[in-house]
Order: sequence, then structure tokens, then C-alpha cells
Amino acid sequence: MNLQGKVAIVTGGASGLGQAAAKALVAKGVRVAIFDLNGEAAAETVAGLGEQHACAMVVDVTDEDSVQNGLDRAIEAFGELHIVVNCAGIGPPAKVIDREGQPLPLDSFKKIIDINLNGTFNVVRLAAARMQHNQPVNNDSGRGVIINVASVAAFDGQIGQPAYAASKAGIVGMTLPVARELARYGIRINTIAPGLFMTPLVASLPEAAVESLGNSVEYPKRLGNPEEFAHLVVCMAENDYFNGETVRLDGAIRMTAR
Repeated sequence: MNLQGKVAIVTGGASGLGQAAAKALVAKGVRVAIFDLNGEAAAETVAGLGEQHACAMVVDVTDEDSVQNGLDRAIEAFGELHIVVNCAGIGPPAKVIDREGQPLPLDSFKKIIDINLNGTFNVVRLAAARMQHNQPVNNDSGRGVIINVASVAAFDGQIGQPAYAASKAGIVGMTLPVARELARYGIRINTIAPGLFMTPLVASLPEAAVESLGNSVEYPKRLGNPEEFAHLVVCMAENDYFNGETVRLDGAIRMTAR
């Protein structure tokens, strides 16, 4: 798909990997709607990208009306929707049984599942319903592409990640069946499973901790750059034969138990 002139939404696009993806897409000539709960950060991101290239909406991915409203405004601003990048998510660690022997509150588990998995699917289903009406953008009758974000925790989650790993494994698990269903509409879907990346949260850690994390990666011995994640987003969007896949982007790391 030629990205020039296309329209994208990026959830969680006001920081970290989402923001890097938004920047890379704009550099390719895509107009981007930033969906984020942090309205101030989203506005700052748009200011950096240029208002002719981007717009910001405060959107809760778990809320149907919020996502529908965001989609309405994005399409009103830029026209058709061709690309979705689902980066919104949370991942606070919590063990099944804490140090005092108490079980993890079920509501805590549900919250992570709701934002990471249900929120991702909520955007997928509502965006796909819009995309199906697009005019084809290539010779394969393609109408759009959805790129979800999972994590290496989907495959080798650590102690303290039962909810996070489950939510990301769910995103991986739905990739192929959704790709098979949406094929009839010319809509592709892929998933990226990032490893350890230099996000703002990680950058706030002590230098020794960051170096230790980087040394746990096989090669290269460092944390991933958000721009490297964004490069894969662009590749998945551009390559029309890239469909139904989950790709680990992790420097060959395999997470230990803790």
C-alpha cells in the first residue's frame, strides 16, 4: 500500500512506541489521528507533527461511544481510514499471591484485560466496520491494515505478569482468525510483539538498571529504539503480502522467570 495521502489512527499515540509510530507514518505522508487518554500529551504530539498532518482526540479504548466518536472525528477531519495502530495498554506487575499471602484482586486482573485485550478488540471491530466501505487502494482490492501491539510476555511472561501476559497472548491469539475473516473485505491485520524498548518509563530508571536490561538482550546488547518499532509498523502497512502474522521484535531475548 502506498502510504502517501492515507489516514491512520494510533491509540496510545501520545508517548512511547505509539508516538514513534505516529511520527514514522507522518514522515511517509500519512495523516494521523492520535487517540489517547492524556489530552495534553496528545495535543503536544500533534503540535510536533504539525496540525496539517495530525489531530488529537481524548479516547478511552474500552468505551464503545468514546471510540465511535473518535473515529467519527478522525474521518471527518481526514476522510477515509486506512491504517490502525493499537498501542494503548498498561502493565503494572502483580503476583497471583502477594507477600502477605493474599490473592490478586480479581478487579485488578480484569482492568488489565479490559484495557489491553478488550480495548484492542474494541478498536479493531469498530475501525474494521468503517474500513470495509473504503474504495480499494491497490490491485488486490485492499482497503486497509490493522497493526496490534502485543509483547514478548505473550510467549515468556515473567512472575508478576499473569494479567499482562494473558492480555497480550489474547492479542496474538486473535490475529489469525481476524485476518481470515477480514480478508473478504481486503483488510489485513498483523501483530508486533516488542521486547525491551527505551520508552519514557524505562528511561526514567537508573542508568545501571537500563544497562542491565540492555545486557539481557542477545544482540544487539541494548534496549530497542522506538524508531525501530516504528520502522516495522511502516513495513507492515506498506507490504500487502504481510498478513495474519505476529512478529517478535526483541533482539532475540527470551525472558527469564523473574
